[in-house]
Amino acid sequence: MTEKALVLDIDGTLTNSAKEITPATKTAIQNLMKRGQKVILASGRPTPGMRRYEEELELEKYGGYLLSFNGARIVDCHSGEIIYQRILPLTILPGLYGFAKKNGCGLITYLGNEVISAFPVDKYVEIEARINGLPVREVSNFLNFVDFDINKCLMTADPEKAEIFEEELREKYGHIASIYRSEPYFIEIMPKDVDKAASLDKMLPSIGIARENTVCCGDGFNDISMIRYAGVGVAMGNAQQPVKDAADYITATNDEDGLVRVIEKYFS
Repeated sequence: MTEKALVLDIDGTLTNSAKEITPATKTAIQNLMKRGQKVILASGRPTPGMRRYEEELELEKYGGYLLSFNGARIVDCHSGEIIYQRILPLTILPGLYGFAKKNGCGLITYLGNEVISAFPVDKYVEIEARINGLPVREVSNFLNFVDFDINKCLMTADPEKAEIFEEELREKYGHIASIYRSEPYFIEIMPKDVDKAASLDKMLPSIGIARENTVCCGDGFNDISMIRYAGVGVAMGNAQQPVKDAADYITATNDEDGLVRVIEKYFS
């Protein structure tokens, strides 16, 4: 069998509505890896927020990869090494902080196993922390505190406002950052030209897999780039409509073991 890569978003794709990998999905993925195929988890989550699923799927044992921060960092699970990384310029932070304060948005970044919040925690920052299983530390002076390399910032707002803010931020900072929503209420601020597709394009040659031999699966706005990039782009049945529009194939939902169907169809 030709060596292929199965690239999986986590939330709403790999996991069901309870944020768990179902037994059927886990078995199908592990059987795939036992046959020598590669599995790459590609998420907007910070790297520590992906570890639970790395361990559950035994990616260290089978030689999988974590593509975290929407592609700003790639980790080889077997060696633990960072094989690719992009950094967000700290010069953007004062502008982001001022925008968030003016518009009542949440603003966070990440340090080690913590979420660092510029403002009192809102319900969307709580969601981000809970999803990743990380504690939140609210700091009194965000701009002074963040003097270390960061892979991304995340801004939060009600969905109808976030849609407008996304465009305003892109107009202001699109020349130095990639800005897009991963969820209706999450605005990702990434290093320029970083998305899941761009990072896959950097890593695939190094692991000997051709672009046309990738199957990329997702459900959110930040999955569209890799779905369009893939040899086969798959949208989950629960995906946002623009994701479905970009896909070659629409599978069942994340609560119906949609990934099992994908594996049966494209890796048999």
